[in-house]
Order: sequence, then structure tokens, then C-alpha cells
Amino acid sequence: VGCDRSKNLVDICGEKNLEAFVCDALSVPMRSGSCDACISIAVIHHFSTVERRLATIRELARLLRPGGTALIYVWAMEQEYKNQKSKYLKEKSDSKDKEEEINTGMAQRPLSDHLPDGSSQDSACCDRLLSDLKDKGCGAKPIADTTLPIHTNRTSFHSQDLLVPWHLKGGCKKKGESVVTGLFPVGSKESQELSPVFHRYYHVFCEGELEAVCRSLDCVRVQRSYYDQGNWCVVLEKL
Repeated sequence: VGCDRSKNLVDICGEKNLEAFVCDALSVPMRSGSCDACISIAVIHHFSTVERRLATIRELARLLRPGGTALIYVWAMEQEYKNQKSKYLKEKSDSKDKEEEINTGMAQRPLSDHLPDGSSQDSACCDRLLSDLKDKGCGAKPIADTTLPIHTNRTSFHSQDLLVPWHLKGGCKKKGESVVTGLFPVGSKESQELSPVFHRYYHVFCEGELEAVCRSLDCVRVQRSYYDQGNWCVVLEKL
């Protein structure tokens, strides 16, 4: 069974006769202990606070039966690890992503959402985790309270909290119509008009950060923690 915030993506699953539904990772409408295994791929790095990221992992653990396992992937701050560049950096085109660089600059930080309810113990864990990570450091530059940097695609990260440009290729289309891409040069006015840009929030994780968040929950055990092509990954077991 799959779930996603995007109704359009869930509709695609339905067209392929796959089981999927729309929901929020902070509140999944399934029975506690009903899953043998869960995966969360490229989701948790979109939550903007430690508390919300912790709550998402707690919700994932709630779905697992005792002895069940979960796999979590998040984007890594370290896109070059052990002298090896990630696939993300390697795919930088010869044109140096001129289309992407058009949109570099600063943007207003999104308004904060209400935080999910959590115990004071979890809050204390978050405070300790934040303090530990600040002491450890990972080369990220601090950012102003009111702005977020816009990332230049296919380059190394310079901040843990940022906005990543996403280009809607081919523009909008009506139902039943097809869109022909590649008609205009990359970076041209026509190309930009056909490819609107959306900025998505990311919190990229430093080494050890995801594992530390998981270890702050007493209902799971970290079986494995590893790096995979620009992502930090953990495998959890429900106790």
C-alpha cells in the first residue's frame, strides 16, 4: 500500500491498479501495528523543524508491528563522501545548468505550520539533538531568520535549510492534450514560459543526524545506518 500528499501521483497509481491513497506522513489513517515493513523515501527532508521530523518517524514506528522494520532515506548535506561524488553531482550537464541558475537568489521563508503534539520528553530530546548537532557542525553556513537560499541544482549544498528549484517540464496541458518538449533552447524565454519553476523546501541531513533523531525514540532500534548516492539512510526495528 502506498500513500502520498499528491493526489495526481496517487491517481497515477490507481490507473496502474496499485493500492494507494492520499494522506499526510504526520497522520497516516492506518491501524497501529498493522505493517510488517514501511519505507519512507525522500519525504522527511521536506519537514522544516526537528519536532516535525521526529513526529514523522514516530508515526512510521506506530504503524509497525513489534519486530517490524522501516527503511528511511533523506537527502544528505554531504554530496561528496569518501572522495566520491554522488550521482546528483555527476549528472551536472555541460551547460552548467544555465536554466537552473536563472533562479538563484534569496526567497522568503515559508510561514511556519503548527507543530504536532508531542511529549515534553520528545521536546527535550529535540533540544539535546539540536545542541549536539550545533556542537558537531557539518560545514553548513548559518542562514538569516527571514530568508532561505535558493540552491543551484547539481552543485554542493552550502546550507542545511534551502529551497530547491523544480521545473515543470512541458508546461501545463489540458486533459487529452499532449505536450511536446524540447522545442525551444534551454534558458530561452519560450522555454522558461513552458517550464514554470516551483521552489520546494528541503532540510538536508548531516552525517549522524538522521540516526540521532531515530535513536531519540525509545520504541525503535537502529539496525543499520549508511550512505547511499547522496542520501543518509537508516533501517529501524520496532521494539
